[in-house]
Parts: sequence; C-alpha cells; structure tokens
Amino acid sequence: MYPAAKASFAGVMLVTGVFGVVTLVTMALAVGLSYCGLRSLQLPDMSRYRHAVAGATISACGGSILFLGL
Repeated sequence: MYPAAKASFAGVMLVTGVFGVVTLVTMALAVGLSYCGLRSLQLPDMSRYRHAVAGATISACGGSILFLGL
C-alpha cells in the first residue's frame, strides 16, 4: 500500500476498497460453502451440541494463536 500512498490519496482509497470487497466476498463464499457442506452431512442428533462445537472451535482458534504464534 505504500506505493499507492506515495502516489495519491485516491490510490489508497482504491486499494483499501478493493481489499475490503475481496475479503468480504471471500469470507461469505467460505461460510456459505461450509454451511452447505455441513448441512449435507445429515447429523440430526448432533444439532443439540452445536453451541459446544462452536465454543470448541473458537477455543481451538484462540489456542492455536496463543501457543503456535499464529
């Protein structure tokens, strides 16, 4: 981003806008595909554990950041 900042403010805004849009679209696609994939597994008994699985996933992400230095 430094070359854009050196050239013009409009360049910085363009780079920032494109980065933001691409990030949002990528995350929306990743979440959508994951959701569709998990829905196709047909695990009706596991639905009661969804909050525990979500908590374990968040804890695993936090642990990997803390212990692996990610």
